[in-house]
Amino acid sequence: MSNREQVSRDIKAALKERLGNFNILLDEVSITQVSFSREFEKAVEEKQIAQQNAERMKYLVERAKEIKKTAIINAERDCKSIELIGQAMSNNPAYLTLKKIEATQDIANAISQSRNHVLLNSDQLLMNTLKFD
Repeated sequence: MSNREQVSRDIKAALKERLGNFNILLDEVSITQVSFSREFEKAVEEKQIAQQNAERMKYLVERAKEIKKTAIINAERDCKSIELIGQAMSNNPAYLTLKKIEATQDIANAISQSRNHVLLNSDQLLMNTLKFD
């Protein structure tokens, strides 16, 4: 039941009681125009603004929780990745050499696609495989 219905019932009951004293029967009441004071309208408006702000804050809190969950999942993924790399390096020292060669390939590809001319020796390009061990 809405407040409007309750107000209408209360007005009808009050009018029936008062008009009954004068032997007047009341069947129905229609409220056609209702006006409120400026203060009341302002209070209603402020309440709506406060509710909207509360909803906005609730959304921001939920969004922050989701960002936090994402950060935790990413950190756990990175941690597991680091553990696996550490295990691979301890199980096979050649893994580090492989990673250096892959990095060298990436650097060489980037330099080869550049418009600039670059001269690098094998040490600068990380290609001196004698120094890997």
